[in-house]
Amino acid sequence: MRRGYLRGFAVIAGAATLILSACGGEEKTTTGGGGKKCDLALGFFGALTGDAANLGINIKNGAKLKIDQYNQAHPDCKVTLKLFDSEGSPDKAPALATQAINDQSVIGIIGPAFSGESNATGDAFNEAGLTTISASATNPTLTQQGWKTFHRVLGNDASQGPAAGKYIKDTLKATKVFVIDDASDYGKGLADEVTKVAGNAAGKDTVQQKQTDFSATVAKVKSSGADAVFYGGYYQEAGLLVKQLREAAVKATFVAGDGVKDQGFITAAGAKAAEGAIVTCPCNPPEKVSGTFFEDYKKANNGAEPATYGAEAYDAATIFLAGIDAGKTSRSDMLDFVNSYDAPGITKQLKFDSTGEIEKANVVVWSYIVKSGKIVADQEIKQ
Repeated sequence: MRRGYLRGFAVIAGAATLILSACGGEEKTTTGGGGKKCDLALGFFGALTGDAANLGINIKNGAKLKIDQYNQAHPDCKVTLKLFDSEGSPDKAPALATQAINDQSVIGIIGPAFSGESNATGDAFNEAGLTTISASATNPTLTQQGWKTFHRVLGNDASQGPAAGKYIKDTLKATKVFVIDDASDYGKGLADEVTKVAGNAAGKDTVQQKQTDFSATVAKVKSSGADAVFYGGYYQEAGLLVKQLREAAVKATFVAGDGVKDQGFITAAGAKAAEGAIVTCPCNPPEKVSGTFFEDYKKANNGAEPATYGAEAYDAATIFLAGIDAGKTSRSDMLDFVNSYDAPGITKQLKFDSTGEIEKANVVVWSYIVKSGKIVADQEIKQ
């Protein structure tokens, strides 16, 4: 996923005090029992405010849960979570990366959250030798830049796109698919991958991020006679698009990628219009991951359930904390540790190939469906 949009979000209950400046902030854990505090920190890099905050907050909360658990088990050497709020903007990301790089206590970055900001900061993080593990950036080209420091704990869009196309073709048995993208690297790339597999395109169109009137596109879809519509983009526009499709009596099944896997999609569309929509994601349903993550998260967040990429962020934090526990206190040692890491996480076996991708055998893609106003797990799409 490259970025998301937000109409508004509630303050996340149960989180520690958030101290944010215009570019970054810090979440501190109080030491207790006379224990000393280590001089090490992990950074979260992604949107915590602005249009893309939903996804960033999900990821931050997943990482924070693991760090809090680590600190409870290691009272003599607690790790700080430092927050670098990018607002999901590739334009703001480079300066923020410099801030993270110059903070020598930061030994690893959980993020960047979006592909755009990952692309904008990859050179800087690589030059500084600061390891990054993204829980959500899916553009395939990010691991083709020669960076030694970039990693991700999920499959990229070269996995998700074909899986979505396979679902449309084999499960929905759609014969005419209209494909729409939002002109972003993420949205267009994902839509192109879907087209290769789904075939029988009834038509194609491109919209823009922050667009609100989709009447021209709706007219094209209606006249095409499509029985399925695939949208490559993010949940705010997707919600408005499907709302307008349904108002125009277009009954084609609406399918989208992980950029739409957010409750904000249903809010924008309305529950009736969103009902039955399909969303694919290279992420596991959080209630199905191993261990006690699901219940632990709820306890830490006043009953709120983990959302998209919270479990993947927990895994990213797990890798870094294992390195700290093994005595890897320099950036170069941490990079070597991450590159050679091979252990089970809660979402999958965590092992990277030479480019920083999670090994293909461990990639999963799920479909989700909107039922009664909620996005719920449908099935794992086998490839």
